[in-house]
Amino acid sequence: MFRRRTALSVSLTAGLLAAVPLLTACGSEAHPGAAAIVDGKRITVSQLQAKVKDVREAQGRSPQGAELVASTGRLSLATLNGMIFDRVLERGARKAGVTVDRDDVQKWRSAAEERAGGAARLRAMWLQQGIAPDAIDATVRNQLLLDGLAKKIGADRGSPQGQQKLADALATTSRAMGIDVNPRFGKWNDKQVILGQAKDPWITKAPATKQQA
Repeated sequence: MFRRRTALSVSLTAGLLAAVPLLTACGSEAHPGAAAIVDGKRITVSQLQAKVKDVREAQGRSPQGAELVASTGRLSLATLNGMIFDRVLERGARKAGVTVDRDDVQKWRSAAEERAGGAARLRAMWLQQGIAPDAIDATVRNQLLLDGLAKKIGADRGSPQGQQKLADALATTSRAMGIDVNPRFGKWNDKQVILGQAKDPWITKAPATKQQA
């Protein structure tokens, strides 16, 4: 459940953004400027920077800004992990014939907003997890793709066995994509489908919401 946090009057300052420094533009020698190569395509450091900055600016506009920054201290790692995972999931879902349209996303989001107590409250919940307001629809879509893929392969996400079956399917896809991460960010683990020490290997559902039937 979402926990109420103590309100702090925090404005967006250079010091706030510096709590987790933005990345420099240099990459590995093999892939200069790249944070990762996924299926032969680059995720650039500048793309990663932009996503991190987007979250930090949104957090900075919140009365709980300082606490939000502190609770997402490894945002660059978590963001890159998500960017890579998104591509693995997209390919795995497409291969399995799983699709999600805009109506599906809007229905899920509307139900989530109602359960959370409003759109603003849901945005605050996602922001706690390092997801900027303009990235919510994409995150919901990925959640639905993950649920759809699990259903397609007969994996019950509510059981350890089902989670393992889903992980194995995504691991197979991940290995086929030749994921190469700039060493400064760690190493991609195909077996666990996760980057280094990123906290959450799977998409985190918004608190206080339930998946639609």
